[in-house]
Amino acid sequence: MPRLPVKKIRKQMKLLLLLLLLSCAAWLTYVHLGLVRQGRALRQRLGYGRDGEKLTSVTDGRGVHAVPSTQRAEDSSESREEEQAPEGRDLDMLFPGGAGRLPLNFTHQTPPWREEYKGQVNLHVFEDWCGGAVGHLRRNLHFPLFPHTRTTVKKLAVSPKWKNYGLRIFGFIHPARDGDVQFSVASDDNSEFWLSLDESPAAAQLVAFVGKTGSEWTAPGEFTKFSSQVSKPRRLMASRRYYFELLHKQDDRGSDHVEVGWRAFLPGLKFEVISSAHISLYTDESALKMDHVAHVPQSPASHVGGRPPQEETSADMLRPDPRDTFFLTPRMESSSLENVLEPCAYAPTYVVKDFPIARYQGLQFVYLSFVYPNDYTRLTHMETDNKCFYRESPLYLERFGFYKYMKMDKEEGDEDEEDEVQRRAFLFLNPDDFLGDEDEGELLDSLEPTEAAPPRSGPQSPAPAAPAEPGATLTPPTPPRPRDEGTPRHSRALSWAARAARPLPLFLGRAPPPRPAVEQPPPKVYVTRVRPGQRASPRAPAPRAPWPPFPGVFLHPRPLPRVQLRAPPRPPRPHGRRTGGPQATQPRPPARAQATQGGREGQARTLGPAAPTVDSNFSEARPVTSFLSLSQVSGPQLPGEGEEEEEGEDDGAPGDEAASEDSEEAAGPALGRWREDAIDWQRTFSVGAVDFELLRSDWNDLRCNVSGNLQLPEAEAVDVTAQYMERLNARHGGRFALLRIVNVEKRRDSARGSRFLLELELQERGGGRLRLSEYVFLRLPGVRVGDADGESPEPAPAASVRPDGRPELCRPLRLAWRQDVMVHFIVPVKNQARWVAQFLADMAALHARTGDSRFSVVLVDFESEDMDVERALRAARLPRYQYLRRTGNFERSAGLQAGVDAVEDASSIVFLCDLHIHFPPNILDGIRKHCVEGRLAFAPVVMRLSCGSSPRDPHGYWEVNGFGLFGIYKSDFDRVGGMNTEEFRDQWGGEDWELLDRVLQAGLEVERLRLRNFYHHYHSKRGMWSVRSRKGSRTGAS
Repeated sequence: MPRLPVKKIRKQMKLLLLLLLLSCAAWLTYVHLGLVRQGRALRQRLGYGRDGEKLTSVTDGRGVHAVPSTQRAEDSSESREEEQAPEGRDLDMLFPGGAGRLPLNFTHQTPPWREEYKGQVNLHVFEDWCGGAVGHLRRNLHFPLFPHTRTTVKKLAVSPKWKNYGLRIFGFIHPARDGDVQFSVASDDNSEFWLSLDESPAAAQLVAFVGKTGSEWTAPGEFTKFSSQVSKPRRLMASRRYYFELLHKQDDRGSDHVEVGWRAFLPGLKFEVISSAHISLYTDESALKMDHVAHVPQSPASHVGGRPPQEETSADMLRPDPRDTFFLTPRMESSSLENVLEPCAYAPTYVVKDFPIARYQGLQFVYLSFVYPNDYTRLTHMETDNKCFYRESPLYLERFGFYKYMKMDKEEGDEDEEDEVQRRAFLFLNPDDFLGDEDEGELLDSLEPTEAAPPRSGPQSPAPAAPAEPGATLTPPTPPRPRDEGTPRHSRALSWAARAARPLPLFLGRAPPPRPAVEQPPPKVYVTRVRPGQRASPRAPAPRAPWPPFPGVFLHPRPLPRVQLRAPPRPPRPHGRRTGGPQATQPRPPARAQATQGGREGQARTLGPAAPTVDSNFSEARPVTSFLSLSQVSGPQLPGEGEEEEEGEDDGAPGDEAASEDSEEAAGPALGRWREDAIDWQRTFSVGAVDFELLRSDWNDLRCNVSGNLQLPEAEAVDVTAQYMERLNARHGGRFALLRIVNVEKRRDSARGSRFLLELELQERGGGRLRLSEYVFLRLPGVRVGDADGESPEPAPAASVRPDGRPELCRPLRLAWRQDVMVHFIVPVKNQARWVAQFLADMAALHARTGDSRFSVVLVDFESEDMDVERALRAARLPRYQYLRRTGNFERSAGLQAGVDAVEDASSIVFLCDLHIHFPPNILDGIRKHCVEGRLAFAPVVMRLSCGSSPRDPHGYWEVNGFGLFGIYKSDFDRVGGMNTEEFRDQWGGEDWELLDRVLQAGLEVERLRLRNFYHHYHSKRGMWSVRSRKGSRTGAS
């Protein structure tokens, strides 16, 4: 056996290692070339690109880095390490199955591609959907499978000049050459551009976008406004095609547009819109109907954010309620309830049988029912703009609010102070305090500024006058005297009053405490006179007690300079001209002012003579602007203020005007002159409990569309329940225990009694939980009436067990609802493919969730061209259905009548329905409970959703005027004559009111309740019922 040449191997070890390295290098080269052909070249982690340009970080608007700063240009996002979760979320949050398991409805295989697809891409339009964010588009009920319109576009720049729409543009991009390419998107409003690693939609990644909130936008061609608009460089190959998807959302404002540009990754190159030479269709949709959706690609772009995380909802109606699932509880056998209450005839007085009523007057004879407990159907989240629930006028609430329900608490001493303020607020000044015309001349010659005396300690001590300047005269102040003193006062100038205490506010409120005194140079004191025109009788100038000063009231003299008085708090204004003078260089000490509450400026704290004040109701007086510093004069002025001052300045001498202007410039900054209004954070108030439900009546309120069902008082619901449980346990020996009151509905009849629907959850002894749902009648004492039809008179009542004479419960005859009755949904349709598909899906989900197979769907098709309605019915998982085909134009009345005629069982319920309805899970149970053959019909109130709203975030209003959704037994429907197909042949609107009139005249009650989670979807009316637009589209619309 030959031995292994170990020695030779050791000698040739270096050669063997070299051969191994060469083999590895050759293998790596082969692998690299193979990956290059597939667009997946090996990468190196270098900090700079080929052109020596260091790549900067690009974020997507949420702080998530799209390209690390240390990554090479060739390092495209095809690497799994660089893939980011769209919308800023990780894949584990988006897909419960984990990041490695994508949803099954993602499109991995593309349809066959043809060469004639080049030059255009697919365009799907979702019309009449509000909001400016792409997230709003994803919340659309039909996105992405059922658009309103399918068409094509020849370049990636679209501007339909419309509003409230969303676009989904998808197809393939064909690069012109190999290399690194950057993309950018611009739009008004938001948009997103997604690009796949290859031709598969499942591999699409978000590379550029404009905004996320709906408020961001760009001008046309503005490709670099946001950092998120520009993508990082991506390596593309000319021999391949890449799937892309462009999402755009436009609201009702702005110039709508969306465009995508690209450029080679070289310095100085600009973005160019991708033209038809580099795009192609995903597939040809021209021969497909609108219900064919298997070809529509589903990618991360179309699914991300479609179902946002559950957040705290603003609508109370979305919170769980026992009523929503109570129908799943087994119902008590009717045999167990037969002899619990004595039978009684039921004939309410509000029934208008054989009563002649005018056309559409039946709305006034529909009454509302009371509900307990609160079902939170009141749209409290919509009362920001609509406060019709409250009886006050909207204008009153806007001006005064709800302060009339509040009583402010008063502190000690506030009551006397406020009474004094209110008394003083209506005083008028004595005309004797003003100058006469004959006295003006000598006073004008004697007015010059004087120095005020230095302040003295004590706020109430009078201050002696300071030495006056040459030629100045000053009237010494008179001490204040009691108000009731009879000594008359006559003066040639305004009376001066010294404030002994802190200033009282003119209006209600508390004034802020005075600021601590600050040592300042004594300010100048000026004397003013009143505008001429008020004649005063010549009297002896005897001193008189002054009137109390009024804060914030001034006079505006005509020829005199401005006076240093208090003025109402208003912004200072710039003066139009300035005059120089020798006084401008002399510094003057600033005056101090103290602000008071309610927008009133503080008084001038010049000790000595107090500031003169005049009542604001004085007819001939004009306001005077206070003595302002230079910094205060540079601001704006209130309207009308400048005209008054300019008029006064023009009448005065030039020297006076110059002195006034120079004195303002020489004034220093006023300390504390403009203070903020005082706020009493410690103010408290008293309020009583207010129940606004007591102000409502059971009339059908057609004015308020946000109020919910009427609330039944708890005491009344508990009393009726206690009576029934007492009789039930007396009959069955205490076998049932009350667990909770789920629902109580009351229809009031003040003449004969009230009808109740009791829904109680009971616990049977030795058994499980049961559901009691029965009608009872709370009969008023002494009331006895025959049956409404006169066939069966009321049986003689048994001995009353309530000797107090209070109303007693009884079982109303012929008022029992059936749980097993068949319900037929009658729906006429025409060219509404996306809504038919949604309706059938909702009906199938209702059947799967409730397990109830006692309902049927009857679709009346008026020759729909956008889908095969019969085939869709067969494919839907419904327990029963009927398909009726009619020719001609769409007629709602004729379609409903044809659907009802197709129902053979007269003892079944027909529910006249609409196509755009979202049903709650308990809809079948609600229809059956409120429909009684020969007695009751049911017209539930639907909530009409607003544009952009969805059942998860409902914003809208209750359709209080509409009766188009109507449940009634077929026998009763035939008895009243059915739909009016003659009058409402080519139109609809009003046929529901006309039917309501005949139903009421036939002696039936119409139960009117707002149902929880019962919505009418907002939808576009464009393209409905074969209405052609002025410019026809090349493809069909649904």
